[in-house]
Amino acid sequence: MRQHTLKRSYEFKGKGLHTGAPVCMTISPAPDDHGIRFRRIDLGGGAVVRAIASNVADVSFNTSLEENGVKVLLVEHVLSALAGMGVDNALIELDNVEVPVLDGSARPYVEAICTDGLQEQTGERRFFEIKEAFTWQDDRSDAWVRVEPCDHFEARLTIDFDSPVVGVQTCDFGPSVDYASQIAPCRTFCFFSQLEQLAAAGLVKGGDMDNAIVIVDRDADAASVERVARLFNAPGVEVRQGYLSNVDLHFDNECARHKMLDLIGDFSLVGAPLKGRITAMKTGHRINTAVARFILKQFTQEPS
Repeated sequence: MRQHTLKRSYEFKGKGLHTGAPVCMTISPAPDDHGIRFRRIDLGGGAVVRAIASNVADVSFNTSLEENGVKVLLVEHVLSALAGMGVDNALIELDNVEVPVLDGSARPYVEAICTDGLQEQTGERRFFEIKEAFTWQDDRSDAWVRVEPCDHFEARLTIDFDSPVVGVQTCDFGPSVDYASQIAPCRTFCFFSQLEQLAAAGLVKGGDMDNAIVIVDRDADAASVERVARLFNAPGVEVRQGYLSNVDLHFDNECARHKMLDLIGDFSLVGAPLKGRITAMKTGHRINTAVARFILKQFTQEPS
């Protein structure tokens, strides 16, 4: 199987979810064996960060990378889109520290790529092939990830936030699942109870009611809802069936599907497509990237 890149460049403009800073980002074709790399053009041409697990710098509320002092925040959605669409090589240039959140999903990237399709390259695609099963147990929670041999990539995850609104949700991904229609449109989410805390901590400066699903899983009085609505420039928002009324769910299990979107992006940080079966319970960026880093370090055989 050959490697693939984009047929042309695509530009995306928006704001960072946490910094709130405006950013212009361009995703461009790249040569064989280039992999996925970010370039901070605001810091000069040499400010490059490779999208590999050893460069993971922070996993609180997003996946961030750092290499040689150069940081890029919120990389998981664009990496998921590229991996989900089968892009091996691309250069992502941005003029600020954080990837634009756009609508909180991977759909804008996928829609752009689908317009033109991919360019086949001459180099053979390489894979990381899991040879031996292992389980990674999170040391801070009851979350875990099981990795097993498989002749392709597939994943099954379960989320359980002890939420009467979300409940227990599952999501499956594999060769029979169309990433573009079934995973890419699924938006990031947060709990109402977290919003004011995150804002007080100087985060979600770019958050608004157009780039996240907000779950109201506990009683929230009208005054607190209005206060948060003003904070995120959405006066008049109400609680509807446990969610703020600004959005309608794309799927009943959209939250689990977004977690799958994140997982695909995080596991792409092994640096090559993975041949393995992932089973994940209560997964998140911290455990995803820890397992990806473990695979990169422990499976030292050359990608086949």
